[in-house]
Amino acid sequence: MTAQDLKDKTPDQLKDQLIALKKEAFNLRFQQATGQIESTARMRAVRRDVARVKTILNQKAADAAAQQ
Repeated sequence: MTAQDLKDKTPDQLKDQLIALKKEAFNLRFQQATGQIESTARMRAVRRDVARVKTILNQKAADAAAQQ
């Protein structure tokens, strides 16, 4: 997932994506706690994707506030 892909999405789509990523992060943490996790690198990727989505959402909110 690239930042450019996220910029093309609407805020509602980004919020849905954020919810899905947070659910995945929860499941990965649960798997790690039980010792069932296969790819620990995925945890890092999900955390970074969450940060990307939040950043784009904040940028869109700032742009909307600046235009008013």
